[in-house]
Amino acid sequence: VCGVIEDVSRSRREEDQRMQLMAELDHRVKNVLAAVQALAQQTAKRTTSLDAFLQTFGGRLKAMASANELLTAARWRGAAIDHLAAAELGAIAPGQTSWEGPELFLTPRAANALSLALHELATNAVKYGALSVETGHVNLRWNARPGGGFELTWTESGGPVVASPARRGFGSTLLEQVTGRELNGDTQVDYRPAGVAVRLRAGPQAMADRPEVMPEAPVARVTETVPTSRGPASLKGARVLIVEDAVLLALELETGLSEAGAEVIGPAYELEEAMALLDQPIDAAVLDANLNGHSVTPVAEVLHQRRIPFVFATGYGETGGAPGGFEAPVIRKPYDVTQVAAAVAELLGNR
Repeated sequence: VCGVIEDVSRSRREEDQRMQLMAELDHRVKNVLAAVQALAQQTAKRTTSLDAFLQTFGGRLKAMASANELLTAARWRGAAIDHLAAAELGAIAPGQTSWEGPELFLTPRAANALSLALHELATNAVKYGALSVETGHVNLRWNARPGGGFELTWTESGGPVVASPARRGFGSTLLEQVTGRELNGDTQVDYRPAGVAVRLRAGPQAMADRPEVMPEAPVARVTETVPTSRGPASLKGARVLIVEDAVLLALELETGLSEAGAEVIGPAYELEEAMALLDQPIDAAVLDANLNGHSVTPVAEVLHQRRIPFVFATGYGETGGAPGGFEAPVIRKPYDVTQVAAAVAELLGNR
């Protein structure tokens, strides 16, 4: 009689941990999808055209993505207010925005709420407020409250004369109700003639301890947002290579670039496909950083050697510039295809 005794306690614990992680991931993904669905529905109810919906919803989705990027870097332990401010304000109106306050950290729920609030304020400032003119300025300050929580003030100056809006949009509702509830506090918006002033107070429930893994502060990205006020980009006659492993995104890019007048090469969904297409005449390229687990660097190196300009359209949260150290514009997912078209048009115009 032969017998084997094996201690499987460790493998059982590891399996239990994997199951817990999968359950938590499933929970978070469903929460994110539910939030995106609600955001889309609320935005659609308050916009009058498809173009307005796409622009507004896309901006709000970017705000959620910025907060998620910071939270992921800190292993979902929290996010610093100054990092959220840098992510939302760092790439718009350089020299016209400033922010200052102590190092305070928010829970994931509070970070998402504040990120959306800052995005709404910045969007309104660019469209109608201080950031709509070169002489305007936005100042953001925050301080810890004695009983816990924080108080944040948003002050606009130097812009056009302000009047109370004739109608209430979803942005106003988000600021005054949703943000206040998510932060266990309140929001006060004052439409002063000299500029909009907002005071946002949050309760102690919104605060988190300093994460063990502290991410670096976001740096203004190469192409955070491409101005679309100049009108639709023209890519007439340009041969543009698309390298993107997500089928729906690739199709959207193909449609958008084709509508701008480009002759699309690809899309290439795999690294081997992309390398094979490099033998064709190419004027510019749009590259995803990762293709089903493989880096797009070999494609980028060939394009760089041939002096063919390219733009990265990626979901990676690198804040120090383009992947691989290339001097190329970066557009972070989720993005508007018009941004990609405008970035490619600008690259071709600079040649």
